[in-house]
Amino acid sequence: MTNTPRSLTPTQLAAYLAFTEVGSLLRPAVETQLKDAGGLSYVQFQLLARLNDAPGGTLRMTDLADGVVYSRSGLTYQATLLEQRGYVTRSPSPEDERSTVVALTGAGRDVLAAVFPGHIETVHRLLFAPLSEADAADLARILGSVTTHLRSAPPRSASRRRPS
Repeated sequence: MTNTPRSLTPTQLAAYLAFTEVGSLLRPAVETQLKDAGGLSYVQFQLLARLNDAPGGTLRMTDLADGVVYSRSGLTYQATLLEQRGYVTRSPSPEDERSTVVALTGAGRDVLAAVFPGHIETVHRLLFAPLSEADAADLARILGSVTTHLRSAPPRSASRRRPS
């Protein structure tokens, strides 16, 4: 049996509320910048950025869904939209024909190149401008620990689907 606290301390509550408020204030500004600069939604940008960072610009759909913490059906819909715009291609995996591989195209790299400068400026101006480099390092360390803890459970794509 785990020792679970029955309530949050005032410090924990303040940290939680500040964290959720930062996310609520930051995300709309980021979404507006991505839409204005490249016609991308936040999730579409995440998908393209993850593909850009992947070896060869390709990932299995399941790995992509796990990486951006998005449902399989939602990812399929977003990948379809990106494919229609020529930003990605989808094909059967050469290692496992049951898997689908998503690949970033030249047009996908071009749209990322168009949105990245404004994206970086927006994130810096809104999130990092009031922080010192030491503060940013602390934030990265703290959020990294939380991410590791949250990701210690199986990814959503590995959980059983609910019967229809």
